[in-house]
Amino acid sequence: MSLKDRIAEDIKVAMKAKDQVRLETVRSIKKVILEEETSARGAGKDSLTETQEMELLARLAKQRRDSIEQYTQAGRQELADQEAAELAIIEEYLPKQLSDGEIIHIIDEIIAEVGASSPKDLGKVMSPIMEQLKGKADGKKIQEMVKKKLNS
Repeated sequence: MSLKDRIAEDIKVAMKAKDQVRLETVRSIKKVILEEETSARGAGKDSLTETQEMELLARLAKQRRDSIEQYTQAGRQELADQEAAELAIIEEYLPKQLSDGEIIHIIDEIIAEVGASSPKDLGKVMSPIMEQLKGKADGKKIQEMVKKKLNS
């Protein structure tokens, strides 16, 4: 089942269940997908690839995480809770996120492959790591882990 089909089905289910948060979140995902497809038509493409859909969902999830952080710092817990609920729904469509142990294992492998030894090698390491972990882990978290590894 394609992402668009799954979202259409989830909208129906949320409407029947009268789950307003899920309904609004899934509709917002559908809206963003349709907007991206519309802009892709200008480039001669009819629809998004699965990779582009996952990148889009990852971007939506990142926006929610950033909003949660900002709302929490501003003392607006009710808004942070709402964003957290939306984030949980968005994450249902993303691939399973890797654990810290799995991420560290991949980081160690790539550091050994490229021969990185100091913080100066961060750029050399981040590119292949992000390529391998795209959509499977948060980029900010990965960067922090790599910096910690290269500094030790």
